Formats: sequence, structure tokens, C-alpha cells
Amino acid sequence: MTEPRADWYNNYDPAEFAVPVRKYAKRAGVSAQLLMAILYNEAYKPHDPQLERSWQHFKEDSAFGIANMHRAAFDDTKRGRFGKRQWEELPDHPDLAIEAAAWHLHDLARRLPDRRSGKYSKDELLALGYNTGAGNMRAFATGAEPGAQAQSYLDNLHENWDKAAKAVS
Repeated sequence: MTEPRADWYNNYDPAEFAVPVRKYAKRAGVSAQLLMAILYNEAYKPHDPQLERSWQHFKEDSAFGIANMHRAAFDDTKRGRFGKRQWEELPDHPDLAIEAAAWHLHDLARRLPDRRSGKYSKDELLALGYNTGAGNMRAFATGAEPGAQAQSYLDNLHENWDKAAKAVS
């Protein structure tokens, strides 16, 4: 794995991780632009590893790493992929967080229904699934309307889309 600069979380810019984004997106068969746009969406909070661990004392189910992955999503995604790697490693290992996010998107894509309403693109649905879970993603794929939080996530994805393309090009 690529080692980030020691203080990567100071002045964090997801574009710094374009190389592992392209690498893991390709391995997982997902769009590098989508994966990078999700990292931009998830960059709203500080990613200082010590701060993330401290926050766990207040909110045990909070997310870890630059991709803001919850433990259950990581554990489902890691089966057969990451060996003995653990969710607790995500704050210190951005490459692992990126790899896990890429494979999570891969797994979400496999859960998309064959028949979709056509309102949202595959990438939009995967981003919604990343944010709200596979069940909600499937509901959006068949015509359900996202709530305010999910719509905000999708709006942010659209705002980050061109920046993500530039970062991974």
C-alpha cells in the first residue's frame, strides 16, 4: 500500500489519494470518478486518526477513515478480501479505507435491481447506497424519493463530480 505523508490529515484533500483511488476502483470494477466523488462527499469531517478514535467514546457507531465507513459495512465488505485487517485500522490507513470503499461499491452494484425506474444513474444509485444502505438504494432504484439527507448527499455528489474527474484523470 502507498504510505501517505505522516500528517496527511492536516489540510486533507482527497485528490492526494488519486493513485490508490484509481488502483482500487479498477480492481473492484467501479468508477474511479465515483469513488473519488464519494471521498469528497465524506471529507466534511476531520480525519485526524486520534480525533476519530476519541469520537468513538461519544458515538460508538460512528464511521472511521476517509471514506467514513461504519463497522458493519466494513465487516461485510472485508470477507475474503482483506484477511485479518480490521475496521479499527481505517483511521490510520487511508489506502485500506479506499480499498474497502471500492469493494463496498462493487458489492452494492451487485445488489442493484435489474429493473430500475431510470430516474437515477447507476453511479447516483451507488452513491445513495453508500450513504443510506443497500435497502434504500434498491428502493430509490425502483422509484422511491430520497429524503432530505440522502438528497443532500446526492447534491454534494453532483457538486463534486467534475472535481473528482479532474483528480483521477
